[in-house]
Amino acid sequence: MQTLNRPLSNMQLELLKLFSRDIAEEDLKAIKMLIVEYLSDKLDRQTDKVWEEKGWTEEDMERLLNTHMRTPYRSDK
Repeated sequence: MQTLNRPLSNMQLELLKLFSRDIAEEDLKAIKMLIVEYLSDKLDRQTDKVWEEKGWTEEDMERLLNTHMRTPYRSDK
């Protein structure tokens, strides 16, 4: 068995307390969805903030979507 090298986060501790008792599968799915929705909303707010700080426009978004950003492979011949 592998031991933990760091303590659990406050969120992990709260989830352990919550799930220390059996809950219905339907409730578990609903809780997972709530967490996903919360994190998605948080990400949206953060990206909106950066978008506004940078003063980006729809044209900027189109340019970013169509920009080839991969590093080209080198031929070692």
